[in-house]
Amino acid sequence: MTYEHPTVCTHGVCGIIGNTPLLELCTTGIGSRLLLKMENFNPTGSVKVRMAAEMVAGAERTGLLPPGGRIVEPTSGNTGLGLAIVAAQHGYRFTAIVDHHAAKDKLAAMSALGAELIFVGERNSGIPSTNLRREKAKEIIAADSSAWWPDQHNNPDNPAGYGNLAAELMYQVPEGIDVLVAAVGTGGTLCGTTKYLRQSGNFVETIGVEPEGSIIFGGPAGNYKQSGAGAPANFPVGRNVAHELIDHAIKVNDIKAFATARVLARHFGLLVGGTAGAAIYEGLRHLQDYPAQTTMVVVICDAGEKYLDTIFNDSWLQENHLHSETMEHQVYRFLSAYRDSHAIAKKRRAGRCVA
Repeated sequence: MTYEHPTVCTHGVCGIIGNTPLLELCTTGIGSRLLLKMENFNPTGSVKVRMAAEMVAGAERTGLLPPGGRIVEPTSGNTGLGLAIVAAQHGYRFTAIVDHHAAKDKLAAMSALGAELIFVGERNSGIPSTNLRREKAKEIIAADSSAWWPDQHNNPDNPAGYGNLAAELMYQVPEGIDVLVAAVGTGGTLCGTTKYLRQSGNFVETIGVEPEGSIIFGGPAGNYKQSGAGAPANFPVGRNVAHELIDHAIKVNDIKAFATARVLARHFGLLVGGTAGAAIYEGLRHLQDYPAQTTMVVVICDAGEKYLDTIFNDSWLQENHLHSETMEHQVYRFLSAYRDSHAIAKKRRAGRCVA
């Protein structure tokens, strides 16, 4: 066995963004595959670090962000974590406008990276204080001439930040991707990746997933605990949600999302966040609907280590009426059925070869 020396990154932590692995979760008896793009391997454990870096780079190119300037952004955590590491590396101040709906570990990590946290909204509210966060950002920008607000929901450098993600997928799956699944919040991940794939000739079909209770795809607003995706009542959905790039818009409730994340942790050793759980749930549910040899990719937008005190905590789930062993069994049966069909097909092929 030979050992190859790893490449040394000389561009700081931002230089190791991307080049995340692709993991096969399951294969069916008809040769269809469900692959996971493991964006939780990025610095900060999230896909959103890609667009955070690109938004800052765009502001530097256009002069909107001067040396030593201040970045101000309303965030539920993952975009804030990305902006925090970019700010630390490039010498900017970063103020994150947050609420108590965000995961505690995300908030603690932003603070550890030097971010200033300004809280808005009620402590025990079950709804993200998205509008209040934006109002606070406007107030700060008006009072501080050195401050720059990326505005991730409308900044065109958000979806532009996923060009490299599309390029990686085309390299990792040279035969082409048939279906792309991702959670939708700002819209940048799914719509940005889809745009660049289609521009390169891969006319992928897309499934966008948001929490039940979010209003991006219409319908009544309600409470939800999935952090980092969706939009609450009366939120002005931003321009980066390009509905023409989303072929199927689906809502997934917290119980299904969290049950999927828990099954992956306990049976596959994968810790992913709740919105990733929702996207995987829909991938598992719909893989059987497509023709043989379909390649479906689910973007794992968030790591699960940030949710050890919530979705992986039985007491928290029970207190919030979100614990369902029945749903966990259903998710496991999805995976078992695909695994068994693949094993049966493999045996049949082997029998034909012997005959």
